[in-house]
Amino acid sequence: MKAQKGFTLIELLIVVAIIGILAAIAIPNLLTAVQRSKQKRTMADMRTIATAWEARNTDVNRYNAAGVTVAGIYVPTSGVSSDNLSTYLAPTYVKLLPLYDGWGNPWGLGADQSWGTTAPGQVYAIISYGRDGVPQGTWSGGATTRFECDIIYSNGAFVQYPEGVQQQ
Repeated sequence: MKAQKGFTLIELLIVVAIIGILAAIAIPNLLTAVQRSKQKRTMADMRTIATAWEARNTDVNRYNAAGVTVAGIYVPTSGVSSDNLSTYLAPTYVKLLPLYDGWGNPWGLGADQSWGTTAPGQVYAIISYGRDGVPQGTWSGGATTRFECDIIYSNGAFVQYPEGVQQQ
């Protein structure tokens, strides 16, 4: 009689169990890595917009709006839309202005215009409302640990930013 070659049912079940265990470990890490890459892309796009906006400010001496104070820093909250910012910046200061953050949500944009005075506006803010696209309502400033937290870039620095291990 010929010896049959192949795997037994027990061997196949062990292999499937091992693959299942590896998948259970790898998939959450993959999902977290995808969210972290969206955060990093968002932060890079915020720097791109800010660099172009600051270059324009150098030329016209104003950012072109109203705001609030976050952690002791004034952050504008209104008066600028992606459409009019794109008109001001592209293609002179940036080839193509990113209109959405890494999660596909529109930016929160603002600049103070120093209404009623001859002083030009000197403060701007770019805000990503995080994975959920919903404004937090109140900002703590400093480091955040959730993908839903807002990311705020104002006047050359991140006022509120992700840091450390992010929680789902």
